[in-house]
Amino acid sequence: MKKVIKLYGAARCHKTQYYKAFFETRNLNYVFLDVETNDAFTEELRGLYENRKLNFPTITIGKKKLRNPSDKELNKRIANLHGQ
Repeated sequence: MKKVIKLYGAARCHKTQYYKAFFETRNLNYVFLDVETNDAFTEELRGLYENRKLNFPTITIGKKKLRNPSDKELNKRIANLHGQ
């Protein structure tokens, strides 16, 4: 099964824009889920956290959840993604 990178965020959020550029400059396939324009994405993000908060940007890589990760952490997860 192919692992999918999902970016939960908002178009107006500068950190979300940062992660979009991060993935695009590395030619990585990812899905951007705008939690401010789509209620289903909002619920999906809330479901990732016990407190049901809208913690964005949040990135999921397969089953791994990353909240506002550093470049180093993100690169490590992406390397693991390609290594499997």
